Amino acid sequence: MRIVLAEDQFLLRDGLTRLLATHGVEVAAAVAHGDEILPAIEEHSPDLALLDVRLPPTFADEGLRAALEARRRTPDLPVLLLSQYVEQLYVDELLADGAQGIGYLLKDRVFDDVQFVAALRTVAAGGTAVDPEVVRALMQRRSATALLDRLTPRELEVLALMAEGEGNTGIAERLVVTEKAVAKHINSILMKLDLPASATVSRRVAAVLTYLRS
Repeated sequence: MRIVLAEDQFLLRDGLTRLLATHGVEVAAAVAHGDEILPAIEEHSPDLALLDVRLPPTFADEGLRAALEARRRTPDLPVLLLSQYVEQLYVDELLADGAQGIGYLLKDRVFDDVQFVAALRTVAAGGTAVDPEVVRALMQRRSATALLDRLTPRELEVLALMAEGEGNTGIAERLVVTEKAVAKHINSILMKLDLPASATVSRRVAAVLTYLRS
């Protein structure tokens, strides 16, 4: 997997480059300025863009803006945003087009390199990976929609873990249930959310997007 990395802090940028290399992820370009992101993506055509939300020159939302523009130009480009804080507005904007291959993680997740790289691969494959803290914040700030009201408490737990990027095995381990039970819950979730029968991965992503945008 080849990625374009945007991070203004030299030590973190260099550390990420080295860490990812040990996991077989090539950093095709590592930039420190918001204006450098789109040219780097156009030049290297990466499998994923890993972008800090706040970058020079204003340290406001350069990374997010570049992500949105990059996805406008290349709709199927997977993007994973890194942020120091849970910022709901950024999540809303990233999810606005309903496309696949999106992620939003807090920077402290980088310290668990196995889970971090797994999240990158999930997003690169067209899935979603949203930080557990972001998921919890969204749950606290938003009331359930009519669709989510159809789900049982256990199904909501399963859907929340899906939003974090967990697969069936990971969900089973977290909830201490069998994978068969997880598969049954997911099938029920997809039916209750009125998602059309299609490829399993795209239905899972659609379910997660419904959850995060509800």
